[in-house]
Amino acid sequence: MRSSGRNSSGGKSGGRGNFRGAGNNRDDRQKRAGKPRPEERRYDVGGSGSGPASGRGAGSGGDGPKKGRGAAARGGAKGGPKQSPKTGGAGKSTPGRGGRSAPARSREYDARVEERNRERYANKPQVKTVKTFPGAEQEGERLQKVLARAGMGSRRACEELIDQARVEVNGEIVTEQGLRVDPEKDEIKVDGLTVATQSFLFFALNKPAGVVSTMEDPDGRQCLGDYVTNRETRLFHVGRLDTETEGIILLTNHGELAHRLTHPRYGVKKTYLAAIQGPLPRELGKRLKDGVRLEDGYARADHFRVVENTGKNYLVEVTLHEGRKHIVRRMLAEAGFPVDKLVRTAFGPIALGDQKSGWLRRLTNTEVGMLMGEVGL
Repeated sequence: MRSSGRNSSGGKSGGRGNFRGAGNNRDDRQKRAGKPRPEERRYDVGGSGSGPASGRGAGSGGDGPKKGRGAAARGGAKGGPKQSPKTGGAGKSTPGRGGRSAPARSREYDARVEERNRERYANKPQVKTVKTFPGAEQEGERLQKVLARAGMGSRRACEELIDQARVEVNGEIVTEQGLRVDPEKDEIKVDGLTVATQSFLFFALNKPAGVVSTMEDPDGRQCLGDYVTNRETRLFHVGRLDTETEGIILLTNHGELAHRLTHPRYGVKKTYLAAIQGPLPRELGKRLKDGVRLEDGYARADHFRVVENTGKNYLVEVTLHEGRKHIVRRMLAEAGFPVDKLVRTAFGPIALGDQKSGWLRRLTNTEVGMLMGEVGL
């Protein structure tokens, strides 16, 4: 009879190829060494395999089920992390120093853990602690920056104003650089004049005769709003002028300033030039200062003088702090001298000067400071 192709006693096989079983000496040596061949490495992620565990992972010599790479093999291609007995893995951990068992973890696994932790705490709100060390971040803006934005000059020029002790904040003179202020709350003055640090606008208009002292007119007449149509911020007029009266009228968006400038308690003076016909008696000025009785009470002038006289034509200057309707025209008419033409030449400290009729100009910071000082702002 022909002999069988297999040798059950572990001898040489009669077949063409080798069988990787118990009779293969090379495989026996690898099993004893605990190092399976690369193509035979498997990772048991479940079940209870009975095969021995190598230093890197479970070998392929066990009878348990062999599955593909799973959660226990996420460490990389060359071997997964060892499983400890508590996790229910098939392999036994290799004892480390002192007899303790420590599961092996690859660098790739540690990198993923670190990345996951970074993502977990990336959007966590940061708790800002109070800074108590010198130089900590402070509230507000630097004083020289606020002054520069208010139009007092460049930052370097504003720093020189501080060095010259010309700037005061809340009543105290500032001599050191770097002071931080709140433009909304702190009162800032330069040379005793308040600086408009907020986004307020102040204009002076030389109102022509025939213009109505309103921002809008329902009858379609020419009004003050026609001169500020290109302004983004809504402005309103400070007081009124008669339709036929010319001269300076203020426009602003500062409500408190406008209120105080027109309130009788603050006594802001207005100066007018009136053209009348003479001859004038010498006691006319005294009579106007003592008071002229009108239908709504007495009206008194603060100042009166004759500016120019050509024959019977007189140009007189009248200053008063009242703001009643047609007050100057009514006073002179009551005294027996009707007004032919009336021009307001000054509103408090703001003079009309050589500003042409119908022209609008922006007040300087000095003029704004004088206005605020006039009413205690």
